[in-house]
Amino acid sequence: MPIAIKMPALSPTMEEGTLAKWLVKPGDTISSGDIMAEIETDKATMEFEAVDEGTLASIAVEEGTEGVKVGTVIAMLGEEGEDVDAVAKAGADSSDESDEAAPAATSSAGTDDGAKDAGKEPDAKQEPKPASQSAPKPAPAPAPEGDRIIASPLAKRIAEQQGIDLASLTGSGPNGRIVKADVEAAEAGSAAPAKSRNDSTAEMAAPRKPSKTPAESEYGAPYEEEKLSSVRKIIARRLTESKQQVPHYYLAVDVRLDALLDLRKQLNATLEADGIKLSVNDLLIKALARALMRVPQCNVSFQGETIHKYSRADVSVAVAAPSGLITPIVTEADTRGLASISTTMKALAEKAREGKLQPHEYQGGTASLSNLGMFGIKQFDAVINPPQGMIMAVGAGEPRPYVIDGALQVATVMTASGSFDHRAIDGADGAQLMEAFKNLCENPMGLVV
Repeated sequence: MPIAIKMPALSPTMEEGTLAKWLVKPGDTISSGDIMAEIETDKATMEFEAVDEGTLASIAVEEGTEGVKVGTVIAMLGEEGEDVDAVAKAGADSSDESDEAAPAATSSAGTDDGAKDAGKEPDAKQEPKPASQSAPKPAPAPAPEGDRIIASPLAKRIAEQQGIDLASLTGSGPNGRIVKADVEAAEAGSAAPAKSRNDSTAEMAAPRKPSKTPAESEYGAPYEEEKLSSVRKIIARRLTESKQQVPHYYLAVDVRLDALLDLRKQLNATLEADGIKLSVNDLLIKALARALMRVPQCNVSFQGETIHKYSRADVSVAVAAPSGLITPIVTEADTRGLASISTTMKALAEKAREGKLQPHEYQGGTASLSNLGMFGIKQFDAVINPPQGMIMAVGAGEPRPYVIDGALQVATVMTASGSFDHRAIDGADGAQLMEAFKNLCENPMGLVV
């Protein structure tokens, strides 16, 4: 029995996605667990695994197609022993029937003419009256018996309206299927007025002005247009909503890192035999998580009419991936050991860069950490990731003049800036969190006990 492969829901909130790339082709043998396609969701590009076995008969949705609704048939799979061509044809037939059912129903809705003819026996051969007084275009000649033309329902309707013979077209869709674009191309070709030989010669002889893009014409700067990915669209929408709807306020503190760097050096010497190397970011993740537990009124999210107060700290960490910014989550960061945070973060960052994060690995989080110190950034203010109530932005640790025990000395100092949602977190509470974060970084033994 033919098996319809449908667009999967790869996250609880996914309603549609982009079929980024097919990794199989018609005729391939498919086994359960095989990677069939790459699908771009609102957060990442994810691999789609087969759950059934058989031979791929046809592909209904071409790669690169955007806005494919969850549940849409994207391919047909034939089971062992089935005729692949018959399965492909069955898939096309079922698509035709489903697409044509709606127009048939709406065309019988009550119109003035229908009301006048109520009670009369309908004539199956009666054609609807044309909307204008112009003569209708002749219908195309039917295809010879036994020579079935495969075309989408929309392509068939357009061809019938414009008097185009489908048998004269070559389809560009899956398995040579004639689609709307093929019919429109034929229509445009037939509508173009014929030119005389003299007209053509004159046109060829006339000098042509070099074409310019709009940007070159207006500003003189050449450019290449790049279409927004689904991930970039979501980033743009969510961050715009955050800045427009969330009342941000910002608090910054300077943090002396010398003790934290010394502790990291000692721990790495101990963990080297286990193949673990702690980064400064690993310790900052733990510091933020512990600070959130010390100041629980900041470990919250605004939910409209309510506020959610969390009993553990799940820290979302900003990672720059090829498709755009994504925030994998280190869950229970307040109770994890530093070695566990380090190995977990490395694995999540690698999966993020490869576009292989699963929804549960990036959805949620009680607060966020964004670190641009590796780029030499001294200080910045990050945008809150709703519905979270805060995000900590940290810059580079660098030698600066610093007063230690009443004397001016040189210390390694980092500026940390917290962005807070004033709807959920008051200024005094935000200040307490920044103080707790600073104390944990400057007295880092609190991170290992």
